[in-house]
Formats: sequence, C-alpha cells, structure tokens
Amino acid sequence: MPNLTQKLLSAHCDKDTVYPGDLIQAKVDLVLGNDITTPLALREFFAAGFRRVFDPERIVLVQDHFVPSKDIKSAEQSMMVRQFAREYRITHHFDVGSAGIEHALLPERGLVVPGDLVIGADSHTCTYGALGAFATGIGSTDMAAAMAIGEVWLRVPEVMKVVLTGNRSRWVSGKDIMLAIIGRIGTDGARYMSMEFQGPLVAELSIDERMTISNMAIEAGAKAGIFQPDEVTMEYLKHRAKRPPRLYTSDADAIYQEELVMDVTGMEPVVALPHSPDNVRQISEVGEIPIDQVVIGSCTNGRYSDLEMAARVLRGKKVNPNVRLIVIPATQQVYLDAMRAGLLEVFIEAGGVISPPTCGPCLGGYMGILGPGERAVATTNRNFVGRMGHAKSEVILASPFVAAASAVMGRVAAPWEVAS
Repeated sequence: MPNLTQKLLSAHCDKDTVYPGDLIQAKVDLVLGNDITTPLALREFFAAGFRRVFDPERIVLVQDHFVPSKDIKSAEQSMMVRQFAREYRITHHFDVGSAGIEHALLPERGLVVPGDLVIGADSHTCTYGALGAFATGIGSTDMAAAMAIGEVWLRVPEVMKVVLTGNRSRWVSGKDIMLAIIGRIGTDGARYMSMEFQGPLVAELSIDERMTISNMAIEAGAKAGIFQPDEVTMEYLKHRAKRPPRLYTSDADAIYQEELVMDVTGMEPVVALPHSPDNVRQISEVGEIPIDQVVIGSCTNGRYSDLEMAARVLRGKKVNPNVRLIVIPATQQVYLDAMRAGLLEVFIEAGGVISPPTCGPCLGGYMGILGPGERAVATTNRNFVGRMGHAKSEVILASPFVAAASAVMGRVAAPWEVAS
C-alpha cells in the first residue's frame, strides 16, 4: 500500500517502509549548493571540524545567482566556492562558461535520475521531482553535514495526491496549471506534504512542464512535488542519465492524506497578482494593468521550450516602448539551442535584451531590478513584497505566453491578443 514518496524514502534509509511523521536518517544521492548558500555551508562545515567530503562525485556546486560577479561581495563568495571545489576535487563544479541555473542544469546534464534522493540548499530543489526523484530544499547547516557524511535527517511527509485531468487549450501551459493549483489550495495548502502528480493529463505534459510544476510545489508549502517516471521520463533521460535509474511507482491501493482533482477543461491562462503566488486570476479577469518590465527566464520557465513559447508570440512583433524585455536562457545549452534556432534573433528584433544564464532578477539580484512603483510580469516563481527590487515594486507571475504578449501590449495581456 505504500505511495511513491514512502517507497523512495524507505529505499534510502534501509527500512521496509516508512510512515508519515517518522523521523529518518536517509542516505543522499546528491548534495547541491550554489554561490549564495555554499559559502554559508562551508563555514559550518569547517566549524564542525569536517576535513573531507563523503563523495566528491555526489556534491554539485553551481555558481548561478550572482555570476559573473556583480560586486565585490559576490566575487568573494564565488572565490570561496571555487577554492573549496579545487581543494576537495569536487567533480561537478559549474562556473562561468559552464554553469546555468542549477535546477535547469542538473536535469540537462543527467545528474538526477529517477529514484534519487536529492537535497539542496535552495528551496526550489523540489524541481527534480519531475524526474521521479525525492528532492527537497534544506538549510546550509544541513548541507554542511550532508557533504561530510552523505546523510540527512527528514520527517517523512504526508502525501497529497494531485490528479490532473481534462483537455487544455493551446495557450495553457504547466505554469498555468500549477498557479491554478496554488490559487485553489493557498501557499500553505500542502504544508510539509509531498505532492504526487498523477492522472491522464500527465502523459501530455513535457518534462519541462513537469519541472515547472514540481518547481512551484514549494509555493504551495510542499516539501516535494513528484511525478512517477514514465515513457516521457525515460525518453528525456535516454542520452543524459549518468547513472542507472531506480523506478518506483505508487501502489494502486496507496494511501494518501489528501486528494485534489484539477480539471483543466475550459481553463484560461492564469496569472498571480501581487503579492502572493496564490493571488490567482484567469487572464480575462485581470483588467487593464500597465507594466514596466517583462522577465522571461528563471528555474521555473527558462528552458528551451519556454523561450520557444515566448518567441511564438513575439515573432514579427515589437516590444511596447514603455516596457523593458529581459530574456534569460537558463543554461549555456539553452542559450546555444535558442541561438541556433533563431529564437534570440526574434527577441532582439522585437526590442528585448538577452542575459547570460543567471537567477538574476528573480530574487532581486541583478540584471533587472525594479525601482519604486515599477511593475513586472515575470515567468519566475515568487512575487512577494520586494522580491525583484524595491519594496514598492510589484511582480505578476505568468507563463511565457502571457509574458510575451504583455511585453507587446504594455499591460498584462492574453496571448491571443498578439498571436493567432
């Protein structure tokens, strides 16, 4: 009767099964850190007296938030990560020129496979649940301990079964589906739960869309967001996976603490208005909201298919003169693929600017900080007060389709207003 979450976690703590509420000491497959969280973890690592890592091939360090360095402080943080990676011979250290946004980079490089337990000092580590892994964010102190001993303690979460069903329209993407779910249950509706996404619609979702959905499980308060591996998963991994996958699925009579059915039939594209991901409206309900900036990118929607969606709307169009369009490919490979396919040309001819891969403005870092009173439409994951800059700025979360249309119209707009 165990569900996917129970099977994944029990396999990593040598127990026949585990139950919600159990405290377990679990062996990890990957430990992830970035240029912001790794320096904090290193201070704890050395303060605790650790002098070696459990496995230099199972630690992944990605410089993706403030690189190329935006100021002296970020340069010092990156230097600390580089020095540690060299000294401890960390196999997977991704820096300028090879890096990209961590949660797009690891799946692209085949570093996460089904059946893994992945922990990362970044809340959106839950992205890898799209591949059938149990992946969750941790603090930098837990990262330090995991780098040394290869284990982490977890409380086994309750599980919410999310059944995706219905027929979606051409402009509805994985981003819209997840925003609609968060709008229904709230930002604490799945607090410390594992969300298992099932149902007939799943087979129609690309891996990119599944990653978008799993990525934003944390915005519903969840510990993890997981899809069972299927043919789509295995096709994605065929030429990527660095290790053999371990395939787990929920039993037919598995027990769940909650069940949510999301029927997408008749759904329009949706947006999340300030200042919460659960402040959701269908696009036809939004009204006239002028904007100053559009950001297309992030660990949520910066993959090739996301840029392709935006280009489909922007091709042959011009960005409104009152709007700044910033496009951020999530990885170097996405950048190359978009360049070779002519997508970057579409964005530049429309009046947009292309950034190197970075988290950048998503967390108020750089490459598009908002000033007081400014408003952005972004394909990012959070729109809290001050998230992208000044405390009096605003962020509206949307899909690449809506973001691109909004850049053209100079206001929050539906894609069918711009593209046929």
